Amino acid sequence: MTQPAGIQPDKTLLDVSGLTVSFATERGKVTAVNDVSFQIGEGEIVSIVGESGSGKTVSLLSILGLTDRRTTKIEGSVLFRGQRILEMSDREMRRIRGRDIGLISQDPMTALTPVYTIGWQIAEQIRAHESISPRAARLRAIELLGEVGLPSPSTMVDRYPHQLSGGMRQRAVIAMALSCNPALLVADEPTTALDVTVQAQVLELLKRLRRDFGSSIILITHDMGVVGEMADRVLVMYAGRVVEQGHTKDIFDDPWHPYTWGLLASIPPLRGERPARLTSIPGTPPSPANLPPGCGFAPRCRWRFEPCSTVPPRRTEGDRASLCFIAPEQREALRRTVLPLQGSAA
Repeated sequence: MTQPAGIQPDKTLLDVSGLTVSFATERGKVTAVNDVSFQIGEGEIVSIVGESGSGKTVSLLSILGLTDRRTTKIEGSVLFRGQRILEMSDREMRRIRGRDIGLISQDPMTALTPVYTIGWQIAEQIRAHESISPRAARLRAIELLGEVGLPSPSTMVDRYPHQLSGGMRQRAVIAMALSCNPALLVADEPTTALDVTVQAQVLELLKRLRRDFGSSIILITHDMGVVGEMADRVLVMYAGRVVEQGHTKDIFDDPWHPYTWGLLASIPPLRGERPARLTSIPGTPPSPANLPPGCGFAPRCRWRFEPCSTVPPRRTEGDRASLCFIAPEQREALRRTVLPLQGSAA
C-alpha cells in the first residue's frame, strides 16, 4: 500500500511491549492477553485480525485505560509519544482520550448516552478538549455527521440515540471519534452494521484523516478485504497472543502461520476457479480460562505434532514474525494444501 507524503512510519507513535492482561474471576486469575508487543508509526495504519475472543479488543481497551482497575491486572509497557500511559491516573488519561487518541467503539449502543442528543454529545467532547464556543461546536458536529454519511445532519444533530438505526448510531460514534482529529484512532470494527456504500464512505473518511492530519490508525476487523485495502501492516491474534505480524503484502502473499492460512482460505478467491465450498477452520477458539498447553492453535491445526505441546518459538525475518514450530523450508508445501494459489512473496 502506497503511503501519502509526510507519513513517517519509522517514527514511533505508540510502542507496546510485553502487554499482558489478566482478570480476577470466581475461578481465579484468567489471562486474556499474553505478551503482546507491537509498534505504530506516525501516519501508519495497522490492522489487528482474529476471531472473536482472540484478545484484540481487550488489548486496546487496556492500553486506553478502559478496563476496571479493581479486577484487571495489566503488565508490560505502553509508550504514547514517549509517555508511559499505563502508569497515568484516570484524570491524566481523560486528557489524552478523545483529543490525542480517539476510539470508535464496537458497540454504539453502549458508546452513546441515551438521555442526550447525539449532537450534544459530539459537541461536548469537542468543548472538553478545545477552546471553542457552543455554537461553533454544534456546527462542527453537524459537519461531522454529514461527513460520515448521515442524511440531513442539521436534523440528525438533535436526535436521541434511540431515534437512530444501528448503522446511524455507528456513524455518530465515528463522528465523535474523529471530532478532535486525533493523532491515533483506535477503530474497533468501524464498519459493523453498515451497508457496503456507507462502508466505503467511512473507510475513505479514515484515509482522509491520515492524509490530511497524519493520524495513525489501529483497525480491528474481521474483514480481510478491508485489511487489504486499508492496512500497511497486519497483526494476527489468536488465544491472546500475536501469532503472526508483518507488512500487509507479505501477509497476503506469503503467510507463515497455519491460523493465517485458515483466515485467508475462508474468503472467496479473486482469481482462478471458484471453489464449491470455502475452507473453514475446524473447532472453536479456546476460552481464556481453559487454554491448551503450548501453542493455543494446536487443537485446531491439522499439522500439529509433538513439539506443539510446548510454547512455540518466535521466528523472525526482517519485519516478519510468527509463533510456530513449522520450519521455514516446510511452510510453502504445507500452505499450498490450503491455499493452492498462494505462493512465495518473492
